[in-house]
Amino acid sequence: MPEQRGRQYHRERVGETLKEEIGVIIEGELGDPRIALCNVTEIVLAPDGKSARVYIEVAGDEREAEQTITAINAAKGYIKRELLIRLGVRHVPELHFALDKSQEYGSRIDDLLGRIKKRKKK
Repeated sequence: MPEQRGRQYHRERVGETLKEEIGVIIEGELGDPRIALCNVTEIVLAPDGKSARVYIEVAGDEREAEQTITAINAAKGYIKRELLIRLGVRHVPELHFALDKSQEYGSRIDDLLGRIKKRKKK
């Protein structure tokens, strides 16, 4: 059991480190004009640690969000090389960037709950 807990803790630390470093690279070093204001919200590492899904939240409309994800995916090789250098490791997980829509879903749920409350008051 302790070995399992240690491995889980290690994966969480790796995930946090990747989240911070990828955020810094995207915000400060990618000069692609297609990239809108965005931030890394979550990283989900595969159990084997060989791949990671990187969720990106984009400030802007749907078109800007899609362009941002496309541009970040185009820079995937650069991001991976930078991570290898910065972290001083031999292996960086294969990165898969995806749009984080949880904020949208949260707003939609809040809107629906507000409507239900209004109906109950009538």
